[in-house]
Amino acid sequence: MTAGTDLALARVRQLIRLTEDLTDRLINETRAFEARRPQDVVEGMAETQEMANAYRRESAQVKANPEILAGAPLGDRMALIAATQAFEAVLARHGRAVEAARIVSEGLVRAIAEEMAAARPPASAYGATGRAAEGDGRAVTLNRTA
Repeated sequence: MTAGTDLALARVRQLIRLTEDLTDRLINETRAFEARRPQDVVEGMAETQEMANAYRRESAQVKANPEILAGAPLGDRMALIAATQAFEAVLARHGRAVEAARIVSEGLVRAIAEEMAAARPPASAYGATGRAAEGDGRAVTLNRTA
């Protein structure tokens, strides 16, 4: 093997490892979301983000210069393609689970805000005695985006 082939092989194997590790991480996060336990994901979010950023950088470099992997053996390049396809399938499932969790969370926040608003006395400038009505001092803000 030449130095270029060794470098390409090392790069392909590094990308396979990164892709498989990120895929495994997203599988675990998806399971947590589907089990309605998003709190289980919070602790590892920073590491997932770092891995995703590394994957994005590496993918951009390969896309900009595919020749960096051309010297790797065909079997290793095919393994990278298979790992990437598995990652994309898991990523799509993960996206659906995250979106469902977001919708549920926003629905809960909206329901709580509406319940609080309904519990407030109606706004009126003056009470039956002619004195200014005392209002509820609680403030609620509902932002419709997460």
